[in-house]
Amino acid sequence: MKKQDIIKKIDEELLDKLMGFSYARTSNSYEAEELCSDIVYEIIKTSSKEGEIKEFYAFVWRVARNVYADFSDKKHRYLSRRYEGNPEDAFKDIIAPEQENDAEEISRIVKAISFLTKAYREVMILYYFEEKNSVEIANKLGISENAVRQRLFAARDSIRKEVLCMNENNKPVLLDKIDYEIIGTGNPVWGDPRDVCTRQMSKHIVWMCHKKPKSAREISEELNVPMPYVEEELDILVNGTNKEYGLLRIMENGKYGINFPLFDSEDANKLHKIYENMIPEVAKLIMNHFDICKEEYLSLPYLNHKLPFEYIVWQNCMDLLFKLSDRIVETIGKKHFFDIEEVNRPFSVFGYVDNGKYYGRGDDRISAENICGYKKVWFENIYISMIKIHFHCGHDMANDKQMQWAIKAIKGINVSDIPQECKEDVAKAIECGYLYKEDDTIYTKILVMDITDINNGNEVFRINNKCFENDEEIIDKVADKIGILLKRMLPKYLYNEYRYGNTVAALPLIDGVYNELIKNNYITVPENGIGAEGCWMFVDRDV
Repeated sequence: MKKQDIIKKIDEELLDKLMGFSYARTSNSYEAEELCSDIVYEIIKTSSKEGEIKEFYAFVWRVARNVYADFSDKKHRYLSRRYEGNPEDAFKDIIAPEQENDAEEISRIVKAISFLTKAYREVMILYYFEEKNSVEIANKLGISENAVRQRLFAARDSIRKEVLCMNENNKPVLLDKIDYEIIGTGNPVWGDPRDVCTRQMSKHIVWMCHKKPKSAREISEELNVPMPYVEEELDILVNGTNKEYGLLRIMENGKYGINFPLFDSEDANKLHKIYENMIPEVAKLIMNHFDICKEEYLSLPYLNHKLPFEYIVWQNCMDLLFKLSDRIVETIGKKHFFDIEEVNRPFSVFGYVDNGKYYGRGDDRISAENICGYKKVWFENIYISMIKIHFHCGHDMANDKQMQWAIKAIKGINVSDIPQECKEDVAKAIECGYLYKEDDTIYTKILVMDITDINNGNEVFRINNKCFENDEEIIDKVADKIGILLKRMLPKYLYNEYRYGNTVAALPLIDGVYNELIKNNYITVPENGIGAEGCWMFVDRDV
């Protein structure tokens, strides 16, 4: 008879009879349940050693009597022992007098219990530590008595195996630093799941699930971290900050899978290589675009006292590259994910393993109303490897004195009109590139445009859309390569996030193109990496 057949027969035919046998020979249900569990465990263990069992029922009752004899002998020794010393020392001897190193053994058992899943851990704690019987446990947990007994047996069997396998090296794994970057896009106020992934254990768990979903038990065993800690961490990672969007998801089989595109070093490098190879060609197309459209850009309704064209290049190159990436994503969707509806949420994340390179690509925007005499003001800045960021999303313009002086100085302010107590703020605004001084007047250095004029004509967007409008060949070629790779790299349930796979692929593009513009003297890098370059604002003068 096979092991699984024996377990089935015990469960369906013998468990109640064995419980009755045990109850008739003990003084309370607690002892009866313990004896019954010991008998079931011994039946399964002995049957696997004896090979084929011809007379199964005779075998079962022989084992039951032998286990009961051992149980009675152990109980007799416990009751007959008297001690008049330290109670704690006595406790060590009483629990398992036939074993050496009892304290260590107890520690191992307690540790093994902590590695059980919640369902099994609950019944073990209620049974052995709170001394509840099976009826009380069943009522408390809302399950049947039979389920309680099954869980107790399974848990005890698991603990025995755990204790036998434990040795002096059985310690939690060293949670080394894992270097993968998680990037966010959209409105983080809605809920940024990165905020709950700051501990190394969180990062390890996310990484463990990124290729193949894992159960809580598998994660606990692989990390050698007790289940309560793992379960708590999993709950946090699934719920995120808003209980709607986390870094992990619960799969249909109950396991935990990655909930955002996360690429290992090999996959990320393959994706990066596609865009790296196109950098010279893209940079050439962009430089040609600026040459052709220079006068159109300079004719836009900027409010600056001086208007260096390179500031316009800094501002619009990022937008051109974003438009190129959007067109590639659109082509990827049409050709490779045509039957997939893209995910639509206020904020999303994607990630890749750090390869030692910094891709500081992006732009952040903030706004404020009724400030410095304007109905509304928008600030925007880009950040790449050669440009330091001025501010991030959520920055409070109303409490930023340097920004406020950049707004006030749009039309120019005479130095003599600046209050003495404000001169330090003005000096800091000059240092960070918001302002510049010409003769006795302070002017705004960053690009400024009237939002009403730009909304009426959408001139910037019209000019930028001219770039790449006839370059379908390069777009199709890149889209095909990226689409094929993403089909292989992403789990199917994340196909609807292919856009962010392309974003990871395009990380080297922005830095690469800006470097080409620098080499060809279209732009220059500000001293210390911070200045007016890559920063601009729109104002609404309708007060």
